[in-house]
Amino acid sequence: MIDLKGKRILVTGGTTGIGRETVKLLAAQGARVLTFGRSQEPLDEVVAQAGSGDGEVFGITADAGTREGLDAVFAAVDEKLAGLDMLVACAALGADPLTEMAEDDWRYVIETNLVGYLASAQRAIQRLDQAGGGHLLFVGSISTEIKAAGESVYSATKAGIQAFAETLRKEISAQKNIKVSVIQPGSVETDMQECSDDEKAEAVEKQQMLHAQEVADAIIWTLTRSANIVNLRIEPLDQKTS
Repeated sequence: MIDLKGKRILVTGGTTGIGRETVKLLAAQGARVLTFGRSQEPLDEVVAQAGSGDGEVFGITADAGTREGLDAVFAAVDEKLAGLDMLVACAALGADPLTEMAEDDWRYVIETNLVGYLASAQRAIQRLDQAGGGHLLFVGSISTEIKAAGESVYSATKAGIQAFAETLRKEISAQKNIKVSVIQPGSVETDMQECSDDEKAEAVEKQQMLHAQEVADAIIWTLTRSANIVNLRIEPLDQKTS
């Protein structure tokens, strides 16, 4: 078991859904967490909610889909955390089918969901290497397997993450003492879903969607194992998407 108390952890996209619940659980475990989002109000909310834990939570506003945004995030990592032990990459956007999106819009989704993960990983690896090792955890999706109609752009980004992570693990894990993991959740009742809150609650009750906290629990479990959990797939009993 790995003790998370005092661990320096960056959570990308920690102001909504899975990322938000992960920040709160990490703080409860005593970790020192930096997170970010594009809007100040939800960032303030998660920092306040997680502040009751034993750890520390720092937050900044930044955009995971831009080089400048990630440069600011990792400057804050160096300033607030003075290093890094773990990266949990959650920042992601939903997307319409390719034929229903303007090119600038689907390019931005790819910059956020895929390029942002690669850029975060590259910056994190430099810091993990300096710390003598650590853990990279990427939140993927079972969309790479089910390939549902309407998810062409989103599925492409998540499939890219899956292939990237599995290959990256072979490149760096043994050489740099860095674990690489992917969590593949099914449908989750997050802000990304287009249905109403009541419809989400009904879907969870019928085991058609997962609670975001259930995925966050799996993230904490993976980070605390001494073994390298490469892939962990979690899905509701009867998958439903909006």
